[in-house]
Amino acid sequence: MLKIKRLLIYSLALLLGLVIFAQKFVFPRITKSGNLTSASATLSNSRLSYRAGVASGSSGSAIVTIDATGNPDNNTSHLFPGDALCFTDVLINGCIGSTTYTAANIVNSTTFNLSPALANTLLTDGYADASQSGSLTIAFTTTSQVPLDGDILITIPMADNAKGNDGLPDAASSIATGGFDLNAIAVGDITTTGCTDANWTATETITVGATTVDHTIRVDRVTTACAASSAVTVTIDATPGIVNPPPITTGHTQGGADVYTVNVKTRDGSDNTIDQVDVLVAPVEAVFVSATVDETLTFAVAAGAAAASTCGQTTDITTTAMTIPWGTFAAVNTFYEGSHDLTVSTNADAGYSVKIEENDQMGKNGVACTGATAGESVNCIKDTVCDATCSESTSTEWTTATNNGLGFSLANVSGTDAAFLYNESSRTFSSRQIADIEGAETKQTIMSNAAQVSGSRAYVCYRASVSATQPAGYYYNKVKYTATATF
Repeated sequence: MLKIKRLLIYSLALLLGLVIFAQKFVFPRITKSGNLTSASATLSNSRLSYRAGVASGSSGSAIVTIDATGNPDNNTSHLFPGDALCFTDVLINGCIGSTTYTAANIVNSTTFNLSPALANTLLTDGYADASQSGSLTIAFTTTSQVPLDGDILITIPMADNAKGNDGLPDAASSIATGGFDLNAIAVGDITTTGCTDANWTATETITVGATTVDHTIRVDRVTTACAASSAVTVTIDATPGIVNPPPITTGHTQGGADVYTVNVKTRDGSDNTIDQVDVLVAPVEAVFVSATVDETLTFAVAAGAAAASTCGQTTDITTTAMTIPWGTFAAVNTFYEGSHDLTVSTNADAGYSVKIEENDQMGKNGVACTGATAGESVNCIKDTVCDATCSESTSTEWTTATNNGLGFSLANVSGTDAAFLYNESSRTFSSRQIADIEGAETKQTIMSNAAQVSGSRAYVCYRASVSATQPAGYYYNKVKYTATATF
């Protein structure tokens, strides 16, 4: 009997040892993941792609009429002169024909002109696409160590059941089912820096989404581990860049962003999540908005009314969220005023910034205004130099209308976030140029705060004046706002 008792005790001790071994080594406890910090996702081009249904367009004609219902874009409000256009069939099997088309001018809410004329009659169940693409930069700080043989896994939303790698915008009824086209990016288009650049693989694993599965990009850690509290940046370059979606077909309001979520994980060598974070990107019509982390960022561009008092001036026109439509400058050496009302809210710990840029100076029929001082002699309305010497980064007084050009000023409406004010230094209209990207100028901050804000508002007050010798014609350029928040 004593031998049997001893045998039972030994057996129980052995069983307990096996259980402890299995818990510690065979089935280790999975540690709950933490949050990556200082995370942000920035699109270099925040503009939503354009997709409208085709109602009519005949071979040899330069006129296209779009379908006004049931598509991501049901009017021409977000189609601009100079936009590159592609026409597809109902199955979206790529662009029809080899001709490259450009929107020449917008006739009305459902009609626009092309250049050149159509080579083929358009299919009335097809689409008119103007793709918008650019770089995507994801930055974060590690919370825990990324071990040797670990990786970074980035998940980018793709539209359900879309051809998510053909370079065309992918439509969806909702944000939950929508997303970006990967546009055949290759490993050479991806760069990872931080925590010793060379210790990240140079041959990332790119997996194109399928059906309802999103795109992923995996960056492996090689040679050494990446320590905790390390700043890391992963960039998909702009050539070819990822393609932004068009507006969702249900619930979208023009001038309001469609906010998509990009997930970033760090993982161990067995693909277990170490830390992760969701970051937000928010493409919007003609506005570049990028947001960070899965918290809140709202950014809206509102119209300004005619005869309103903004920046100490009375506006001449009613603007829209996407246009400053001065119409005809009936008088020369006279100031013309118009405004936008920007509103930002975010609970980001590190606050936000809004920047402004223009693609070029105002050119006649969109002509390139080469250089930062192109003017009347090359059919351009130059950016103002104010009454002294202002620039995209330095403001001075501008009250003399014979100092012609285009410029802007700022006024706080709610909060104190404007970068400069129209009445600073006892001035009447302290003004700056808009940063000219064609002229290699850098976009400038016009609103910012280092903490959370709720409904912070500022006026952007546009002013223009032309001389009696400005060549007659239709002048335009494109202005973008960029909003970024950091958690």
